[in-house]
Amino acid sequence: MTRKEPDDTRRIAESIDRAAESIGSVWPLHSFVTANPLSGFEDEPFHRAVAAAEDLFGGRGYPRPSVFRRAWESGRIDADTLRAELAAHGIDRDPETLLEELADAEAARDTADRDDATEAVDRVLSKWLAAFLDEGRATWQMPNREAGFYQAWLAVAPHDGDVPGPADADDLPETAIDALESALGEYPEERWADILEAHLAALPGWSGFIKQRTDDDTDPWQKQYPITLAQYLAVRLTLSDLLDAPIDIDADGTNGDADDADEVPLPEIWLTAWEKSYRERLLAGIDDSVTDPADTGNGDRPSAQLVFCIDTRSEVIRRHIEAQGPYETHGYAGFFGVPMRHRSYEAAADTDACPPIVEPEHRIVDRPVDTESAAARDRWTGLATAARKHFKTLKSNLVAAFTFVEGAGSAYGSAMTARTLSPSTIATLESAIGERIPSRHEIAALAIESDAYDDHDHADHDLPQGMTHEEKVEYAQTAFELMGWTEFARLVVFSGHASETTNNPFDSSLDCGACAGNPGGPNARVLAAICNDPDVKATLRERGFDLPEDTVFLAAEHNTTTDEITLFDDGVPESHREDLASLREDLARARAGAAAERTGEDEDGAVDEVERKAADWAEARPEWGLAGNASFIIGPRELTADRDLDGRAFLHSYDWSVDPDGDALEAIFTGPLVVTQWINNQYYFATVDNAVYGSGSKVTQNPVGNVGVVQGNGGDLLTGLPLQSLKRDDERPFHQPLRLTAVIHAPLERVTEILREHEDVRELLDNGWIGDLTVLDPERDNEPFRYAGDLEWVADAELDIEATAESELATPPAQPVDDD
Repeated sequence: MTRKEPDDTRRIAESIDRAAESIGSVWPLHSFVTANPLSGFEDEPFHRAVAAAEDLFGGRGYPRPSVFRRAWESGRIDADTLRAELAAHGIDRDPETLLEELADAEAARDTADRDDATEAVDRVLSKWLAAFLDEGRATWQMPNREAGFYQAWLAVAPHDGDVPGPADADDLPETAIDALESALGEYPEERWADILEAHLAALPGWSGFIKQRTDDDTDPWQKQYPITLAQYLAVRLTLSDLLDAPIDIDADGTNGDADDADEVPLPEIWLTAWEKSYRERLLAGIDDSVTDPADTGNGDRPSAQLVFCIDTRSEVIRRHIEAQGPYETHGYAGFFGVPMRHRSYEAAADTDACPPIVEPEHRIVDRPVDTESAAARDRWTGLATAARKHFKTLKSNLVAAFTFVEGAGSAYGSAMTARTLSPSTIATLESAIGERIPSRHEIAALAIESDAYDDHDHADHDLPQGMTHEEKVEYAQTAFELMGWTEFARLVVFSGHASETTNNPFDSSLDCGACAGNPGGPNARVLAAICNDPDVKATLRERGFDLPEDTVFLAAEHNTTTDEITLFDDGVPESHREDLASLREDLARARAGAAAERTGEDEDGAVDEVERKAADWAEARPEWGLAGNASFIIGPRELTADRDLDGRAFLHSYDWSVDPDGDALEAIFTGPLVVTQWINNQYYFATVDNAVYGSGSKVTQNPVGNVGVVQGNGGDLLTGLPLQSLKRDDERPFHQPLRLTAVIHAPLERVTEILREHEDVRELLDNGWIGDLTVLDPERDNEPFRYAGDLEWVADAELDIEATAESELATPPAQPVDDD
């Protein structure tokens, strides 16, 4: 009997771990990380997963019938492709009949409400979670937070007018484990995980945020104010008892029904036909004459080589840069292969600058290099910071607020009027101020050398500071190998990207996803500095890289809202100033062209318009982010150089001919391909059910605790993108909800071997989380092979033969394919 208590604790902990598997992690909004909200179900086939998630979260898993109808009638779903897909599942009814069946099923869809008591639990719990998890936004802090969530809640529970009783904290279980033992004790142990899963799923935003925070060993808020899923569940189950809400929410066990669903539902058949139709159009525009990328050039050295993030927004600006002259553009994951944690100049904390699936391996800090400019910037930023704090104090103080309004109301009103009625004027003013104040990039450099740091015992962090020579060489070599570089221009530019918006809680969702929702400029600066290091260059030449003496590397940052590209050119020698001036002029022209394509205006007006969008605090759609994303192309730029991909494709450079062992391709498969699947599925689910997997309209959102947003004045922390990031208006969608189509230019056997070695990636394909994988085999004249599951492939020629043998179906009227 002496082992009973620790054994009970262990069994409860194991049940919580099992329950949490289906809950996706949620990152704070200030560091927005795009992730598949159903990541906990990726070990299941797509149709089973969405059925289980509908039981658990109440969210739909497929587009509405009206969306399929629009895609069918506009020609996005090809008639022959739909015919073949329906026939493959033994369906011979015409599309119009099927669409009507889908509409009828939609009308009958069960949307039963939860009981009032459970709603009350959600409301009260959300209130205290918002108070406890606040990250510096609240003026009055919840007391006793350092003791942890459960103990902090115990202290305030007797004073909560929304909860009947208790009169004293002593009337409640002393610890979180005691509370869980008390609540679960009357249920069989085999039910514990299901009970706890249902309670975690009741508020998946808050529970997902807690899950992410507990997994982050470096989160300063978690270290100071700890919370665990056990503490969360202890408070929730205790509240359920006090408010007479059911403990066993899912007593009927509806989740288990989804596991028996082997038949692919009709909506997924329509979805697959839509995805295959997109694939066919994509492949039709690829240059299938490119087999050996080394043979495609004209032998002339490019004016410059520019490397952008694989982000879909880069595809647009790359086309316009290439149109300006002999420029090469390349795609590489936006953290540029440097897994680092970064402390920028003036920042209060470190930020991870790499994807969530990559652990940071270095800590890099900005150090001022120009003391005079740094002092000037410090004076300005210090004054601005002090003014903001003063105004915030005045507005928050009960006594001073009234006199503050009387004294500053007219000035505030004038400023608000100007920003509302004339955002372009504000943009011009901000630009003028920016030109007079040195930027962080101008006054600070990244301390990359390990010997630049006195502290090597990690102090208040857990990472090595700076990098060794060998590490720097490896990052440069990996970059060159992944992009298949054998020749180098006089100027090589690594361009990270960031967004510029005003009054936008979702601004970090528009920054670099590969940098964990942060700007990519610091990573670009690190890689450029590494590649410029004379010792690194010497070692790379010893390893076979033909680096010319006159090649200079520099960093840049692409503003995806305005398409302006800022070059960080302090280290460029005088010998390259003419090259730099020419590049700058061409980048300005490319910017105007890209802005015109995005806005539909002439080039002069387009630049003004995108700058207005960046400065307008009422702009609901400053830019579209990655909306529209549908494909990931891994291969040389020559495959798509003359093709307008409409900003819908992730583009990663890869040359199979210089990667004989497949190591570079393996790195792309296990990194960027997985991350793009996350991005694609977040956009997919936020589009098909924005209320559950997105965050609804910005109009009714409220930021909470500097960690996220809620709808209205409380409730669950919302986990995904708002409607305005996905739809043109209430009726017209912008994002087309398709699963990712991946196209890879590499020998088939090489791809098969990588999938054989990496079960986690193969699982995404076999279970349908990546909609399609096509290999263009350069050793077989770029013949397309489509992945059929279980490491099997089908040649497109075979698919064409099968399609022609199927019966005829009704064909919609011929209409042009547009973007709604």
